[in-house]
Amino acid sequence: MRPILMKGHERPLTFLKYNRDGDLLFSCAKDHTPTVWFADNGERLGTYRGHNGAVWSCDVSRDSTRLITGSADQTAKLWNVQTGTQLFTFNFDSPARSVDFAIGDKLAVITTDPFMELTSAIHVKRITRDATEQTGESVLVIKGPQGRINRAIWGPLNSTIISAGEDAVIRIWDSETGKLLREADKESGHKKPITSLAKSADGSHFLTGSLDKSAKLWDVRTLTLIKTYVTERPVNAVALSPLLDHVVLGGGQDASAVTTTDHRAGKFEAKFYDKILQEEIGGVKGHFGPINALAFNPDGKSFSSGGEDGYVRLHHFDPDYFNIKI
Repeated sequence: MRPILMKGHERPLTFLKYNRDGDLLFSCAKDHTPTVWFADNGERLGTYRGHNGAVWSCDVSRDSTRLITGSADQTAKLWNVQTGTQLFTFNFDSPARSVDFAIGDKLAVITTDPFMELTSAIHVKRITRDATEQTGESVLVIKGPQGRINRAIWGPLNSTIISAGEDAVIRIWDSETGKLLREADKESGHKKPITSLAKSADGSHFLTGSLDKSAKLWDVRTLTLIKTYVTERPVNAVALSPLLDHVVLGGGQDASAVTTTDHRAGKFEAKFYDKILQEEIGGVKGHFGPINALAFNPDGKSFSSGGEDGYVRLHHFDPDYFNIKI
C-alpha cells in the first residue's frame, strides 16, 4: 500500500468525501477552506473560499457539479465544483454541522448546533437546478434532541432522515412530517457521544462510531443492531468498504492529551475489521495525531484519512489485498 501525503490544510481535518465517480476527493478542515483533490494522485485542484469558520462537513451532487458545505460561521454554502464560485448561502442562527444531499440532489439536510438558547435542529432545504431560483427557506425543521447532532443522513428513498450525536442515541425521522419514527435501543446502543456515521454502498445498513471506543453496524430501516466492533481508543471516524466486507475505524486520544505521548502510543492508525467476524484484521499507520475523517473511494481500491495533524493521506491498496487481479 503506497500512501500519498496531501498537504493543503493549515488546521486539523474534519471531513472527507469522494464524488460518485471516485475521481475527486473533497476535504474539509478547521482552516475555513474546503479543498478538492484528484483522487488518484493527490494533486490539489482548487479551494473554495468564502467561509469564516471551521468547515465541519460537505457533500457533492451526483453529477459532481455542486458542493454543499456546513460551517461554524453559521452558514451552509452551495458551490460550483468546477469554478469554485459560491452559488448560494444558507444562513442560520447557530453553526451548521452536517450536510447531506438527498438522492436526486433536489433536497439537502443540514443540521445546526445548540447555541445560546437554541436547541440543535435538522433543516431540510429544497435545492433548485437553477442557482438564481434558490431560496433559503426550509421545507421542514425538526427541533433536535439535547446536545449536538454530529451527523444526519438520508435514509432509503429519501423517506427518512437518520441522525446521531452527543446524546449517543440514533434516531430515524419521517422526512416529510418530521415525526420521530424510531430510536436505537439504549441497551444495545452507544454509551458515549456518536462522532460519525457512514452508509453502506447499497444503503441497506450504516455504521456509527463513538467515543465509547466502539463502532456499530445497524439496519437502516429497523434500527436493529447487526454487529459491534470494539477497539481500545475513542472512534472519531468510520468507513465501509464498497468492495469487500471490511470496516475501517479511525480515532485516537483527545487532542489535548496527544502532546504528552509518543505517536506510537497515541494509537493513530486506521484499523481494519472484518465486517462479519468483527475481528481486527490490520492497521495503517502514518498520522501524527487522531484521525478525524475517513472515506473509501467508490471503487473500493483506495481510501483516504484526514488527521488532527492537518494532513490527508491517500492509500491505494495493493492488488494482493483483494486476492484478485485488478
